[in-house]
Amino acid sequence: MTTARTGSTESASIEGRIAEELGVQERQVRSAVELLDGGSTVPFIARYRKEVTGTLDDAQLRTLEERLRYLRELEERRAAVLDSVREQGKLTEEVEARILGADTKARLEDVYLPFKP
Repeated sequence: MTTARTGSTESASIEGRIAEELGVQERQVRSAVELLDGGSTVPFIARYRKEVTGTLDDAQLRTLEERLRYLRELEERRAAVLDSVREQGKLTEEVEARILGADTKARLEDVYLPFKP
């Protein structure tokens, strides 16, 4: 059985994961992500948009930005791996669960290794 993941679901999952890692509220992360996606820089957000992010400091924002980039890249790679294995006709529920359960790029690549064309 395959499941379709929507961009908003992935985004909410990423934001929730970052909030948990940083020990802050998800709405703070969501606000910071919106500002970063809008082109604002970390120093600008830390200095001029504290009220929007619930007073996230410079270090938290930098960590948030790095984790956001990493987790988005992980999700993009996960989608590519799923597509590749599906196109090969080798996607089973077990393989899909292992791909979806990989929480790092290295683990994802380990799962994908036997299926690389």
